[in-house]
Amino acid sequence: MTTADDELEAFLVSLETMPLAALRAEWRTRWGRPPVLRSPRLLRHLIAWRIQAIAYGDLTWDDRRRLKSASLPTLQTLKEGSRVAREYLGVIHEVLAEPDGFRYQERHYRSLSAIAREITGVRWNGPRFFGLRAGTSHGAR
Repeated sequence: MTTADDELEAFLVSLETMPLAALRAEWRTRWGRPPVLRSPRLLRHLIAWRIQAIAYGDLTWDDRRRLKSASLPTLQTLKEGSRVAREYLGVIHEVLAEPDGFRYQERHYRSLSAIAREITGVRWNGPRFFGLRAGTSHGAR
């Protein structure tokens, strides 16, 4: 390891103890106006990323494409006739997949999101509400 690597490593370690104001000042010194973030943790990661990308090289376009496609949520598709159910506030809500949408309580809906909104009274991502997407939350909302 070279002296430059040691200095970089020491600086990256020092980021861990910097408060948000110091992180913003560091960003401003290096790159101008800092991003509007309230998370010191996220700003630490961004600064560390940029510094290491400058020192050791950034991701290739192909690497970025692969990472982006890998991070997209996977959605389970429902075949016609499939049923999906969700308990919400103590009530089981069952939905039937049809060729052109979904059936819930004898009414036709074009999307699961419309059904989730009908059930909860607020906007929800329907696939997420029914547990068909990563990051599902089945707690009462």
